[in-house]
Amino acid sequence: MNTSIYDKTAKGREEIATRRDGLAPRLRSLLVLIDGRRTEEELLRNVAGLGLTIAAVHELLAGEYIVLSTSYASMAEEPAEPSQPEPEQPAAEQVQQFQSVYQFYNQTIKSTIGLRGFTLQLKVEKASSVDELRQLREPYLEAVQKAKGSDTAAALAMQLDRLLGFY
Repeated sequence: MNTSIYDKTAKGREEIATRRDGLAPRLRSLLVLIDGRRTEEELLRNVAGLGLTIAAVHELLAGEYIVLSTSYASMAEEPAEPSQPEPEQPAAEQVQQFQSVYQFYNQTIKSTIGLRGFTLQLKVEKASSVDELRQLREPYLEAVQKAKGSDTAAALAMQLDRLLGFY
């Protein structure tokens, strides 16, 4: 389960104050509730009576009214089977590596790819392990290369590879 916490952007705060973009009343109600402290689950519970779902959150994200401020993937421990090899890193190091790679993707997707990176951002949100984030490396680098060129892609590839433990 992902526990995501969203916060308003400057555009979102302006929309609340001025109604400049004419956001639909139901979406505006959700936007008002987003405060950087409530989890996605709490928000959706509060607006369930309005018929809003996670799609409404994604619509606010796509419109840049809100931004993901925090997300924690719960990493429930599964009982180890005798045939499974020991993890190569202690659990604390795996969590730290996951958080580092996750933050790298979150910080760079929007700034380098922009709205075209929305689908990739959703895949990052769904990832629950370093291996799943590792699988996003190639699509991420291809998107960066298309948006910003080979030099930027190469620089980000070096940073990402270091976080992923490739060298």
